[in-house]
Amino acid sequence: MDFKKQFKEGLITQNPVTVQLLGMCSTMAITISLFNGIGMGLSVLVILTLSNIFISALRNIIPNKIRIACFIVVIATFVTIVDLCLQAFLPDLSENLGVFLPLIVVNCIILARAESFCYKNNVAASAVDGICQGLGYTLILVIMCVIREFLGKGAFGGGILNGGKGIQIFPAHFAISGMAQPVGGFLTLACVIAAMQYFLSKSKNKKTEKKEEVEK
Repeated sequence: MDFKKQFKEGLITQNPVTVQLLGMCSTMAITISLFNGIGMGLSVLVILTLSNIFISALRNIIPNKIRIACFIVVIATFVTIVDLCLQAFLPDLSENLGVFLPLIVVNCIILARAESFCYKNNVAASAVDGICQGLGYTLILVIMCVIREFLGKGAFGGGILNGGKGIQIFPAHFAISGMAQPVGGFLTLACVIAAMQYFLSKSKNKKTEKKEEVEK
């Protein structure tokens, strides 16, 4: 198990949103405040990690023909637990996330990791994979929340700082209201993906150039 490699893949080279292009519906829909982004990100991280552990532990007894159905049952169990906990202790967050929290059951990120990684690897590696992929997802949500909240409302930390009102950076009437709308989610996500792909491409080109210099 290479923790450093898994960590780098989760956050950068195999980021579930910007590289694998998974789970984009919730990414665009709920990233209008930092409270939503952190809440959704941590929810996915917890569910993904626990699901990875259980699916990996049961991989040798899960029949291959019904493995997807089994994955969904395991994931649905943890989604229900997290959903009920949020309703009990963070009702505002539960209401903000709305239908996107229950839809984690069929979130492509979690199903993809179950199919491509956990079903083929041991419990320890699967747990680390869940944490790293969850952190990568949370990172993108937080970045998008900060950008959209700043440009769309002129604020920062909505739902968390200043009694939940956030810190007003500049007057709201100077903000770009469209950034807080669905179109803002599309535009922000497109820019974040483009930036990530640019830096990955630049890094790859540098490695290629160094390799060619060594060979010479």
